[in-house]
Amino acid sequence: MIKIHSFFKSAFATLAVASSLLTAMPAQATAQVRIRDLASVQGVRSNPLYGYGIVVGLDGTGDQTTQTPFTTQSIISMLQQSGVNLPPGTNMQLKNVASVMVTANLPAFAQPGQTVDVTVASLGNAKSLRGGLLLMTPLKGADGRVYALAQGQLVVGGAGASASGSKTQINHLSAGRIPNGAQIEQAVASPFNLGDTLTLELNSTDFSNATRMVAAINKTFGDGTAQALDGRTVRVRAPQSPDDRVAFLSRVQDLSISESIATAKVIINARTGSVVMNQAVALEPCAVAHGNLTVKISTTPVVSQPAPFSQGQTVVTQQSNVEVSQAGGQLIELKGGAQLSDVVKALNALGATPADLISILEAMQQAGSLKAELEVI
Repeated sequence: MIKIHSFFKSAFATLAVASSLLTAMPAQATAQVRIRDLASVQGVRSNPLYGYGIVVGLDGTGDQTTQTPFTTQSIISMLQQSGVNLPPGTNMQLKNVASVMVTANLPAFAQPGQTVDVTVASLGNAKSLRGGLLLMTPLKGADGRVYALAQGQLVVGGAGASASGSKTQINHLSAGRIPNGAQIEQAVASPFNLGDTLTLELNSTDFSNATRMVAAINKTFGDGTAQALDGRTVRVRAPQSPDDRVAFLSRVQDLSISESIATAKVIINARTGSVVMNQAVALEPCAVAHGNLTVKISTTPVVSQPAPFSQGQTVVTQQSNVEVSQAGGQLIELKGGAQLSDVVKALNALGATPADLISILEAMQQAGSLKAELEVI
């Protein structure tokens, strides 16, 4: 007997009940937050760096050179630069070497001589980078210029072993880090001290927060100090002296404003079934019918026996019986909620899985009961 239980997402019928409407949530402030937590300074950012390098000293877990010819080419080129010339056609069987890509982030205002962490990842088919040593690797920016040099012992947060076809592994062995593994060779020019203005960029577009930032800055430093260009950028007049500009920006970032209520949004991960909603989500009274469909298939063997002396053959056939039944859908009334906790309690009353909640929330929004924006990722 084979039982197939299939939950119809489209069977979650959402019925809007026009019994009453909740009072809309006022667009008022919820908490005090500093400007440094809402906005960043335009031009003050990190810059990604990358480079191609060689890791040596592996315990027989390096690249298979027959399958990764670029590793062999890199070793030959490195040896030639060191004055070692191999005979033409030399077939090197290297097991302790691996080709890797090295990445790092160059912080804002970083100066030559400072160090940054680097991440090293295998480029070929090395089994593990554990215990490896990264040779000196130039790290370049988007403009092709070298901004740092990386070198050092790798730290790999994993372990593994294999024998006689059996293998065990903990965490990932093809990537690791080198704390303070790159030394900065040149700085990146910053527009921080150029001009008589600075631009603050909000982390997300919000006209209310931009207006409140302008009001707080002008109240502290005088009218005309700040001006909102749009819902995401605010231009601020700053002192010309670097010392005064740094002190001025420090005071600006420490100012607190009343953050506006965020846009009601529900984030749905269609792959994992995760559902996340923010505090502004509201639910109006509605009713939801939640049921399932069960398909039951039973197979019985039927033997066909020929008559005596008929020279026939015994034949076995299968006789199938298909039954379709649908469990009675339970109509559950969800009371309107103006807070996140109320919405969660109302949805938990359905007893549905996260995958079921995706369809239920979509149907609620279509019916006008869920007051939020749905975003599927």
